[in-house]
Amino acid sequence: MELIQYNASLSVVLVSLLLAPSAARIRGQCAGKVSSPEAVANCAAHEIPRDGTAVLDPTHSYTLAELIDVAEEHNPSTRVVWERAKQKARELGLAKSAYYPKLDGLAVLGDERLINPFPEPLAPRGYVMVEVPVVRPEVTLQYLIFDFGKREATVDSAKQEKFAAGADVTQVNQALAFRVASNYYQLVTAQERLQAAQDTLQTAQTTQDAAEYRLNNGLATLPDVLNARAETAQAAFDEESADGDEKIARVKLTEAVGADPSPDITIDSQTSAPLPEKLSMSIDALIDRAMKNRPELMAQTLRIRSAQDRIRGAKAEYKPQIALSGSIAQTSLWPSADYGQLGQASEPTWSVSLGVHWRIFDGGARASELSIAESERREAQDELTDIHDQTTREVWTAYIAFRTALREHDAAVALLEAANASYSASLDAYKYGVKNLVDVVTAEKQLAQARLSSVSARSELFIEAVNLEFATGNLLRNQPPATTLQSPGGHP
Repeated sequence: MELIQYNASLSVVLVSLLLAPSAARIRGQCAGKVSSPEAVANCAAHEIPRDGTAVLDPTHSYTLAELIDVAEEHNPSTRVVWERAKQKARELGLAKSAYYPKLDGLAVLGDERLINPFPEPLAPRGYVMVEVPVVRPEVTLQYLIFDFGKREATVDSAKQEKFAAGADVTQVNQALAFRVASNYYQLVTAQERLQAAQDTLQTAQTTQDAAEYRLNNGLATLPDVLNARAETAQAAFDEESADGDEKIARVKLTEAVGADPSPDITIDSQTSAPLPEKLSMSIDALIDRAMKNRPELMAQTLRIRSAQDRIRGAKAEYKPQIALSGSIAQTSLWPSADYGQLGQASEPTWSVSLGVHWRIFDGGARASELSIAESERREAQDELTDIHDQTTREVWTAYIAFRTALREHDAAVALLEAANASYSASLDAYKYGVKNLVDVVTAEKQLAQARLSSVSARSELFIEAVNLEFATGNLLRNQPPATTLQSPGGHP
């Protein structure tokens, strides 16, 4: 099932996912239908989701926007929630059908043999045997005219459930987009960790070469060389581990988009993309946005309304119902008797009645139904309170995590610069005999750790920016983002 498409003309995937006013929009089956749960629900009622797993081209470098498009089409979770929305739409149609009359067609072909008592002066045996073949095609009508709001409450409840299902569609699509984005950036992190491990291996080899050179010139000891070789072996081990982690990250990403899990996927990581730089909204504004945009809150509010409508319907059961009944038929008879003559007939027949049905006693069934409906409303209200508190907590968590990621990234950049300078200086000093190999190895380890920290901080910053939009319900919407990007001249 395909629901969402993003503006691929933007230069960076984060912008195409979050920041461009036209970036997030429903396409194909539901073009432009992301404005409200009602719009999504109405779309789901008339469209059919697409089946089949995704087939990825291993030679194509997929952007994040393209991967989310693939996931929208093929991930099973989107098709599941889509079908549920269609079911709720059909339930609304079922509820509305109660406003229409019911017409039934009936055809009777029969033969009946009866004993009719008759006075003996007229019938020698005191009775007459009568046989009556009959043919009776008939149309009957049942029409509920008035029920004190029972049908209206049922329709209103089904309508709110339909709209809630539309909000569920939005929520699942946002969650799927966040899952794909998280797996995408985890793969980017794994790839950059692999590159950092390769750089660390090259650095360790450089240290080993310097140690062996000094050994060959009588300026170093064999333990120094063995220590350098051990560091090179450790770096080679770390490289193999990073290579395995990178392949596992590929498998997880293919699974998230709805393809057969495998490492056969290539992504456009766009490592030169500008980073999120700062928040554009206060925490209060972020919480207000979440309260307005989070589809879980919308869905739960709609379910409370549905529960209230069910209470109305349960109360209406205590009132009478007024119904119109009627039938029209063509009745054909060919009676015969063992004494005397009977006439044949084929005539239109009909009946009509207006009745009042009022249930007087039902053993407490209506009281139980009303009690259940009121309990369901209280349950829905408590769930809304829980979701409200959870949303506030998640926004605060995302807000703090993003600000922390910003500071961690700045610290990681400074750490990498310092570690790189320290290693270069230590290596040069070692070559000139000013420092020993222990100092070089220590600086080498610090540089390796700084590389990994820089890689993690960069990807974490992107993930936390996406998480902030997800926590405020702003993923796949046309609203301004909560973060701003660095200018082209900003530091990497």
